[in-house]
Amino acid sequence: MTFEQLLQWTIAFVSAALGYAIRELWVATQKLRQDISELENRLPMQFVQKDDYRNDINRIMEQLDRIYNKLDKKVDR
Repeated sequence: MTFEQLLQWTIAFVSAALGYAIRELWVATQKLRQDISELENRLPMQFVQKDDYRNDINRIMEQLDRIYNKLDKKVDR
């Protein structure tokens, strides 16, 4: 085996290994994109946004304040 043939085999092997690695990275990237897309679709159904939660808690606190004020008026009588 000559040096030229050894060089060609080495280049072929390295090219094949790099091609395989690049292909695996491409497939992994595509899977991650798909997973992120699915996650973006599922998140609003499973979790409450912070602003919505704050609005709901504020409404509950207002109702509790009204109840508390009514109870205070009843006690005063």
